[in-house]
Amino acid sequence: MLMVLALALTAALLGTVEGGARTARAESGGPHPGRQLLFFNHAYGVLDRETADAVEHSTYLRKFANFQVRTTTGSDGRTWTGRYLLGRETYIELFGVGDVPDSPLGDTGMGVSTERIGDLATARERLRDEGVTDPVDFSQTRDFGDGVPVPWYDGFLTFDAYDSFGAWSMEYRQEYFADPRSNTEPAAYPGDVGRERYLPDTYRERRMRDVTSIHLATSARDVGNTVPLLRAGGFHVRSLADGGAVAKRGGTTIRLDAVASDEAGLRQVTFSLNRPVAHRHEERIGRSTLVVGPGAGAVWTFGEGAAD
Repeated sequence: MLMVLALALTAALLGTVEGGARTARAESGGPHPGRQLLFFNHAYGVLDRETADAVEHSTYLRKFANFQVRTTTGSDGRTWTGRYLLGRETYIELFGVGDVPDSPLGDTGMGVSTERIGDLATARERLRDEGVTDPVDFSQTRDFGDGVPVPWYDGFLTFDAYDSFGAWSMEYRQEYFADPRSNTEPAAYPGDVGRERYLPDTYRERRMRDVTSIHLATSARDVGNTVPLLRAGGFHVRSLADGGAVAKRGGTTIRLDAVASDEAGLRQVTFSLNRPVAHRHEERIGRSTLVVGPGAGAVWTFGEGAAD
């Protein structure tokens, strides 16, 4: 598949993409030597219409998380409407079929981002050790609705074609933090371009604190394209028998299962809570089930694994 077609969903979410092909090896192992540079930022999933609409109109989710529904315009003029559950440092973005251009049911994606300015360039250099010869570089802007775009973030991908899942790196731009329309926080340290600075503190008024794990299903090729990015970023990556992989480090576990194309999609998300809850609460949301408590965690299961 040509790159323009294979990256249709990623381009819709990320804006203009520049770069070339790459060659990568997808072996598992320990993290790249040195400190962790890339951390789980957010993941998205394209859901069936029933579930997406149920998420959008859920009264419970508005109590559970800093929940938003908004339409974003990217640097190429494309728009996408997402349902967002925002935490302290991490978040989830949910779409229904038709909310994003060229996005079929089961498409998923994930961004991993830096905490300090300049770490994106270091992670890109580390890709050479993972066999990635020519990453796909891109920059993204954001339009707040007034027609005046602001630089948003820079990034790279390690692939030139994907099946149903794409992962990319991110480093927020200083211009974005400096723009008063972004409503972001002051830097906590020199060179701070971190996730906590980017996201609002409204999570403190809700139950959800952060994403502690994400479970996605995609093709073996997509997994193989993602492993070099995670290793270069400093994650511990372990292979699974089905051709998938599990990546740990930095507070969020990432699991990628290798499946047939008709089985691809978002499987499960787990969350930490701001405060423990004494009792178990089960919320059916379309074709998904969110279980909160008992304790300081919650589990949201989608599709076949959801309760009937």
